[in-house]
Amino acid sequence: MEGKPEIDPKLLEILVCPLTKAPLRYDREAQELISEEAGLAYPIRDGIPIMLVDEARPLRDDESATKRLPSP
Repeated sequence: MEGKPEIDPKLLEILVCPLTKAPLRYDREAQELISEEAGLAYPIRDGIPIMLVDEARPLRDDESATKRLPSP
């Protein structure tokens, strides 16, 4: 490890987005958990995921791995 604490894989399996309840994608480099459905990135600080919508940052269009559908 290069100074970045690793997240327990079992924890990653059970964590979901608190807003949409959708699965999260772990971005090891950015130390974030990505919710594609909500378009949010939840920070990981000192190896602890901060699962608060108020602490998450919105994803940029180029960060989303899948295209989000426009709202009806």
